[in-house]
Amino acid sequence: MIKHKNKNLSVRKQCFLLSINRSQIYYKYKGDDNKKVMNKINSLFEKYPFYGYRRIHVTLIRSGLTINRKKVQRLMQLEGIKAIYPKKKLSVKNKEHKIYPYLLRNIDINRSDKVWQVDITYIRIRNGFLYLAGIIDAHSRKIMGWHISPFLDAQLCIQTLSNALINGKPNILNSDQGCQFTSNLWISALIKNNIEISMDGKGRWADNICIERFWRSLKYESVFLHSFDNVKQAQNAINDYIYFYNNIRPHQALNYKTPNEIYTKSKEQKWDDYWLNNLPKKDEFKNSHKQAFFRS
Repeated sequence: MIKHKNKNLSVRKQCFLLSINRSQIYYKYKGDDNKKVMNKINSLFEKYPFYGYRRIHVTLIRSGLTINRKKVQRLMQLEGIKAIYPKKKLSVKNKEHKIYPYLLRNIDINRSDKVWQVDITYIRIRNGFLYLAGIIDAHSRKIMGWHISPFLDAQLCIQTLSNALINGKPNILNSDQGCQFTSNLWISALIKNNIEISMDGKGRWADNICIERFWRSLKYESVFLHSFDNVKQAQNAINDYIYFYNNIRPHQALNYKTPNEIYTKSKEQKWDDYWLNNLPKKDEFKNSHKQAFFRS
């Protein structure tokens, strides 16, 4: 409609005659350009899901594309693209799930398998991170079971519980109020195994102090000293450390004994007490022998 090379009428006069704002004729539609940029952003995000808008912007610049960082951020927000990274709070409460009371207040944890504690932390690897769930015996400080996974879901906790139940079974299992531990899958597994359910109070990290202290030991004595390239390396390092922690490392809170020594001793004492409490009384013992004599 508007001819830029008209000798008789200038662009200004043409716009005036047609009642068109002059700025509109210089506007170039950028929809196609945005689609090309979004395709590149999507490709980068599929390859590097832990990249935020800053890293994606730098990568686009290095590829020869001229683009503003804020535009990259805006396009990613429009598409709902957000970097995957470990959040400060791994345990997010689901308001629709039932919250169980805290059962460890004023309780005397005087033997193994009376109380276990469970929690989740994350382990960094070169191109991302992994989630590690662990279960600890509160009396002996022994790690009863653990599992590592790239997914933060209830299945991670269920597999950890299955690994732990191979080694023992608690009366009470304490956790935080995260959605993994209030899920039907987790609650059903505990009820099925006749395990009492206990949960921390809101914001009460100290209620699960044994497993929290273990995470600190694990990270400062192993994880922070290594650089893991893949899942296998992280898994092997954690496995080696947990064996060392359970069987070799003297524990200050246990009078410099190992968790496995305390756990084994407590289990032996439990069986001794069981047999002593279930021995037949003197009169019952005599009567049983008399009956056996007359039957013969």
